[in-house]
Amino acid sequence: MDDPVDAIMVVMREAFDSTYGEAWTRRQVADALVTPNTHYSLSGQAEGEPIVAERTTGFTLSRHAADEEELLLIAVRPEFRGQGIGTQLLKKFAGESIDRGVTKIFLEMRAGNPAEHLYRDFGFIQVGLRSGYYRGAVGGPLDAITFAFCLDQLAR
Repeated sequence: MDDPVDAIMVVMREAFDSTYGEAWTRRQVADALVTPNTHYSLSGQAEGEPIVAERTTGFTLSRHAADEEELLLIAVRPEFRGQGIGTQLLKKFAGESIDRGVTKIFLEMRAGNPAEHLYRDFGFIQVGLRSGYYRGAVGGPLDAITFAFCLDQLAR
């Protein structure tokens, strides 16, 4: 039986391009998951069954404070992209955020990230730009774009 860190790391290893230095280490994920108000969701797992890391197709990792939540990471394994898993993960995340009393969610991404269409199609709007934020990227530094989504826009 695997644990949530195992499942997240299976996706992390495949989904994040090392060129940009965006992937978290196992230690960072494990530390985040024991931090209060940090939440995760996995796709590809059978509901109510033990976690099998290799079945994981995607994940979200977030943290919330008061009525706001930040989507720290969302990823789908490359072989499962284009099947709506990212959208399903966002919908689940948004619904769970509402259940936690959240009214607005934020995320930040590297400029040029191909997942930008996913966020914009979902209804996120750009609210900020951090020039040269990602300094560890090959060819960097790269800008970071901050997006927000008001959960009252979501029809449940």
